[in-house]
Amino acid sequence: MPSTHNKDKPWDVPTIDKWHEPEFKQEDNISGQPFTEESSFATLFPKYREAYLRQVWGDVTRTLEKKGIACVLDLVEGSMTVKTTLKTYDPAAILKARDLIKLLARSVPYPQAVKILEDDAMACDVIKIGNLVGNKERFIKRRQRILGPNGNTLRALELLTQCYILVQGNTVAVMGAYKGLKEVRRVVEDCMRNVHPIYHIKELMIKRELAKNPELANESWDRFLPHFKKRNVQRRKPKVVKEKKPYTPFPPPQQPRQIDLQMDSGEYFLSKREKSQQADAKRREQREERKEERKKEREKDFVPPQEENEIKKNRRKHKRKADEP
Repeated sequence: MPSTHNKDKPWDVPTIDKWHEPEFKQEDNISGQPFTEESSFATLFPKYREAYLRQVWGDVTRTLEKKGIACVLDLVEGSMTVKTTLKTYDPAAILKARDLIKLLARSVPYPQAVKILEDDAMACDVIKIGNLVGNKERFIKRRQRILGPNGNTLRALELLTQCYILVQGNTVAVMGAYKGLKEVRRVVEDCMRNVHPIYHIKELMIKRELAKNPELANESWDRFLPHFKKRNVQRRKPKVVKEKKPYTPFPPPQQPRQIDLQMDSGEYFLSKREKSQQADAKRREQREERKEERKKEREKDFVPPQEENEIKKNRRKHKRKADEP
């Protein structure tokens, strides 16, 4: 018997978005009672963020109060804390408040960070890149690749992934859809592993054009995507030719010990007090020599240049001396 349930439903129309999540309001909390347990999250922030957080904390407090979330800024310990109250009605609000303080701690400006509280498909990710490269100079160079010249690479990534990206210190803060967050994390981690972001940007551009073609929706895109080969060209070091010493069957002469040198100079027989006095006198002499050198360097600027007449006279004198037998 054919099924009678596979009928077209009256709400199955293309104008309805089935994946849209409506905003969670206070009326949606059916029980109407406060939560049985208090949930709280805390995060630390660096010292240089203290002035900015103090400036915007009033706006943060007013925004979280609408969601029934309490927040505390501790300037002594350098931490931010969010926790539920008796007025909290949305169970997911505390998780979004946690993401808000995490973004504020990583230098994301408040007008951008507050978008995480919206109920649309907005998520965030803080990618840690500090421990991916051991050498500090190499780390700075690879982190600069994410930004690119004048920030062009970062802007291209933001346009292709529809995400907000902020590179700060040892982390990269990202805000956007889940799919975009996944792409950005792959690009950033590969960049710190010495894969240039331009390769991923080319791939993302091709994918965006392929997505516009409905015929390729159920096909593999591997034949369209570029496959780059890794070319690790080793730089040749300059060849240094060492001079071969003539071969001798005899071992090199034994070098004198430090005690022998002290006995030859008479320092070995001096007392501790005499040795310290001698070392002080040597240091004093070196200090005086350096002082004289600095004085000469400073006086160079005040030495008047030779005039043309004096230079000509000196040349004539040298010529006369050269002509004399």
